[in-house]
Formats: sequence, C-alpha cells, structure tokens
Amino acid sequence: MKRFLVLFMLLLLGVAAIATAGGRPARKPDSMQIFWQNFKKSVSAGKKQTVAGLTRFPLELSYGVPVIKNRSEFLRRYREVFNVQSDAVQCFAKAKPEIDAAKPKEFTVACPDAAGNEVVIYHFELTRMGWRFVSLDNINE
Repeated sequence: MKRFLVLFMLLLLGVAAIATAGGRPARKPDSMQIFWQNFKKSVSAGKKQTVAGLTRFPLELSYGVPVIKNRSEFLRRYREVFNVQSDAVQCFAKAKPEIDAAKPKEFTVACPDAAGNEVVIYHFELTRMGWRFVSLDNINE
C-alpha cells in the first residue's frame, strides 16, 4: 500500500510539473542570447567597464594589430575595437549572431567596414566564466 501511495504521489507531481510548463518541458533561457543582448546594450551605452568584464584577455585583434593584454589596455584602446574598423554601435543594433552548428560554443557577429562590406568579425566563445568577447578580425587583412 505504501508503494502504491508513493507512486501515486510521484505521478501527481509529474502531471503538475507538465501542466505548469504548458504541456512542454520547461526550457531554460538561452545564455548566448542573454549574453549578446547585454553585450550589445553595453557597447551601445558606452559602458566600457561592463564590456571589459564581458571580454577574455588577451583579446586577439586583426592581423598586424597588437593584442590587448588586459582590462586597462582595453579601456585605453576601446575606441579602436568598436569604432575604427566599423561602427559597432550602429552594426550591433541590426546584427544577428551567427552560430556554426559544428561549433555550438562559439558565435560571430559580422559588421561592415567603411565601404559597406561585412568583413569586420567579432568573435565570442563560451568559456569557464560564461560567454566572452574573444577576438576581432578583419577578413580583408
């Protein structure tokens, strides 16, 4: 009798959980999308400290451009990262992250250069600390 009562209670809990989820299993928020919204909002607002906190160092840059080794250097060179090769604020307002199915722990955002060619690529990766901005590349260089 105890077994029947325990099984019955477990069944009721399972049905209640499914009903709460609308008949579908509960889905946790997409951490990549949450990160991207926070990152682009912080760049758009010019929140350099927040953007630095969402960045992994050393930050790799385009061919021939020295890496950014740490947070203080990033803060000094912030404009170089987000305004020189492309207008990141304008780009991020419309850009959609691109995910390679073979690399689900990475995504990129392509932005246009002065000529309008989407060759400036911002790279992001899922690290032990969560999603981070890891490199900037210009595929023309």
